[in-house]
Amino acid sequence: MERANIRVKRTSSLFETAPMYVLDQDPFMNAVCEVETSLGPLELLDTLQSIEIGLGRKKLIDKGPRSIDLDILLYDKQIFSHDRLNIPHQLMLERDFVLRPLCQLIPHEEPPFPGHNTTYLTHLKSLPPPDPTPLPTTYISKFFPAIHSTDPKRQTHIMAILNLTPDSFSDGGKHSPVDLTALTNTVRNFIASGATIIDIGGESTRPGSHPVGETEELARVIPAIKHIRTSIPEAANIALSIDTYRARVAEQACAAGADIINDVSAGLLDPEMLPTMARTGKTVILMHMRGTPSTMTQLTDYPNGIIQDVGAELLERISAAEAAGIRRWRMILDPGLGFAKNQPHDLAILRDLQKFRTGVPGLEGFPWLMGPSRKRFIGRLTGVERASERNWGTAATVTASVAGGADIVRVHDVREMWQVARVADGIYRGGD
Repeated sequence: MERANIRVKRTSSLFETAPMYVLDQDPFMNAVCEVETSLGPLELLDTLQSIEIGLGRKKLIDKGPRSIDLDILLYDKQIFSHDRLNIPHQLMLERDFVLRPLCQLIPHEEPPFPGHNTTYLTHLKSLPPPDPTPLPTTYISKFFPAIHSTDPKRQTHIMAILNLTPDSFSDGGKHSPVDLTALTNTVRNFIASGATIIDIGGESTRPGSHPVGETEELARVIPAIKHIRTSIPEAANIALSIDTYRARVAEQACAAGADIINDVSAGLLDPEMLPTMARTGKTVILMHMRGTPSTMTQLTDYPNGIIQDVGAELLERISAAEAAGIRRWRMILDPGLGFAKNQPHDLAILRDLQKFRTGVPGLEGFPWLMGPSRKRFIGRLTGVERASERNWGTAATVTASVAGGADIVRVHDVREMWQVARVADGIYRGGD
């Protein structure tokens, strides 16, 4: 659509939905886009139909299987009638698979049908619950299973931390970007221990840390990503994440084989990051942070409570990401444990993670990542000063993360935390 000068302003989540009407077909993927265009309704219809044809659509059965289906639901508040097109879409109010994504964008608006004064959200709630319930779907890569953040039986993904830095707070200097034999062994061990994602970082963002510079960061991470992608067959079906706040590092890492961009600042520290994320088309992790790693410990005032204020600030970053062209179905959120948070804040987030998922309007349907591993508040609670020895306390935080609905936990001790997550999945999600 954008190549046809139809600017996509926002999207809903991408919902995996059971077929309707013609039931003998595979599940559909449904989403709603808010667009800006100078095309009139019929010109827009012609353009959309040409896109469908270009993508291989052949209409064989009405409401039957098709590769792509682009419908015009609304055109501002206009009512338009033609033998080829009726706006608003005549069947939209009876279709859960339309109203559900539409309600992520304009839940409290009213449809412009004559005589209607009920919101889209009210219409959605009046429909019988679909069975099965549509699942918001976040894609990582064609080799990696999609994340269904509302599937009650989903398994938690283990993200292994691979810091190629000499100064990270708990494992600085442990992994060298130039010792490829050791790197191979480390990655193979991560995978054998249960990691499905490896997060690769070339600069520490611990409290009080100082930046190393773009050139040094690139020199650390790019050879490692290329080596993993070209020389470690076991890594073919895992996702690689680049942990960076620099746009150029993110772009080169994706070109080298990274699947995810994990930015601790959610695009705040580099003005080119959000446009770069959009251009790559990769899945992105937007983490909550204030200030910089050297100033964030002074920015811990949350007058409305940690959940409401962090939720509101994440909504701002989501809006900025959407404005840059990043799709909602490519976003993962992280509340940022330890980043511009003190111990009570971290504990409140762990205790009330579910409130982000269901209690902050606008945050529904996103996958969540939690990064509690070896954090400072664990050391303060347990008296364990050495970060590398905080695995027992980390285990408690991983369990709390799973109980709160986390889809991914980012950890140092992969084998141990995989076991913790599997048991927690069994308790809270009915996993086998």
